[in-house]
Amino acid sequence: MTQLPFEAVIDRHGEDVWRFAASQVGVDRADDVFQETMLAALSAYPSLRDPGVVRSWLLRIAARKAIDLFRAAARVPVPVAEPDPGAAPEPARHDDELWGQVRSLPPKQRQAVALRFVLDLSHEEIGAAMDTTAQAARRNVFQALRTLRGRLDATSAAFPDDEPGASDP
Repeated sequence: MTQLPFEAVIDRHGEDVWRFAASQVGVDRADDVFQETMLAALSAYPSLRDPGVVRSWLLRIAARKAIDLFRAAARVPVPVAEPDPGAAPEPARHDDELWGQVRSLPPKQRQAVALRFVLDLSHEEIGAAMDTTAQAARRNVFQALRTLRGRLDATSAAFPDDEPGASDP
């Protein structure tokens, strides 16, 4: 199998890589991860041995770039000045809270959930993208969902009046 020009690789897989990046680091920083991924992939593309695995190869690079971004963010100083009181907060997006919880998962679980539910990959494809087995991918998805459900249950227990069917005394 011959290698496609890198531009064709971006056309074919770029959207999936960007969506995966957005699920890992948020929409605001997805462009940075996407760009870093494509730069790294472009320089390594000539040495790719099997052009048939280019999608999973790109997703592995994106996963590593997302981790690099988290590590870099941990070293950035936090500003201590008060925010401008006239600044209006951005309207909340529907799934931001859920994906914020996903982003707080350990890296392997976070990646597995994103690959499963953002890109709708099978456990075999997730394993290939994460350079692991299908069983390990299945376990990472399972553990992530168990953690997220536990957090959801804890939140529901903290606010029992908000549960469906709760009545006022």
